[in-house]
Amino acid sequence: MGERACILEQLSSEYHDFNGSGYLVLNEPPTPIQFSRLVHISRPVLIMGVDMIASRSWTDEYLSEALGNNTISVAVTPDGRADAVTLGPDGQSYFVEPAVEQMSMSDFLSKLAKDDQHSDVYYLQSQNGNVYSSAFFDGTDNKSEFDALREDIPSEIDWCSEALGRNPDAVNLWIGSRRSSTSLHSDPYENIYHVVRGAKHFILLPPTEGWCLQERLYPHARWTRSHPNEPLNVVPSQNTPPVRWASVSPQQLPEFTHPIHITVNAGETLYLPPGWWHYVLQDDATIALNYWYDMEMQGLGFTILNFLRGEAES
Repeated sequence: MGERACILEQLSSEYHDFNGSGYLVLNEPPTPIQFSRLVHISRPVLIMGVDMIASRSWTDEYLSEALGNNTISVAVTPDGRADAVTLGPDGQSYFVEPAVEQMSMSDFLSKLAKDDQHSDVYYLQSQNGNVYSSAFFDGTDNKSEFDALREDIPSEIDWCSEALGRNPDAVNLWIGSRRSSTSLHSDPYENIYHVVRGAKHFILLPPTEGWCLQERLYPHARWTRSHPNEPLNVVPSQNTPPVRWASVSPQQLPEFTHPIHITVNAGETLYLPPGWWHYVLQDDATIALNYWYDMEMQGLGFTILNFLRGEAES
């Protein structure tokens, strides 16, 4: 272990000594001033009592009827690992994004219900503001595939927007099954994650442990079908820059790391601060909404998060 790694391991150990591996649970949503203090501390918080119409009304029948014959974008992989490091046909590791297929909500939910272990895995995870994007707040909104559900989904979390002094950069809808997982990564966002149905299972690591996750630069690829009924294959991308991604899986974490396990059940909300590494599993027929707020780039915060990640190997 080099000198820099020794220093970072000492920092990780000291952070754990002061903070432990627990997390705060709030029985009701915080006020804006309370939330601003939580942002300052930058630790995950499980919050009860965040009321959303979606959590009270979203059955499969409701969703299918609301969206009708409109098509939605659904991620498809053979193994449920979208946006993950995967071996390509040439034996090289690639950062592989899912194929994206268009279908109705009723067809998508029907595929989820089949639970065929030998079929492709479908996951609604289009992200990047698939319900509301930043354009919604500046008046240039081009609408969404989920316009019919917007009446059930607040465009922002009031106490969060007031505390941060900004609107969300993106509001996303997620629907998947236990066959889908989200690989270990971190985001530069204040993340408010609300489970509508089912449960999400998070494994979290603090930013102080990002240096040991062996981030590397991987060439980009995508799962692709040659024809509609053909199997998916990894196809390397042309003229696409490499992607920085962790090489260590949750099953390979070094002994000195301190993972935090949090299950977020229906009606519960997780505050996940920027820079926290997370790996996510879910129950069958799980539906969630998340609100991404840009983190504050001024000051030391963003610079320190980048430093703690270390250098990415080629």
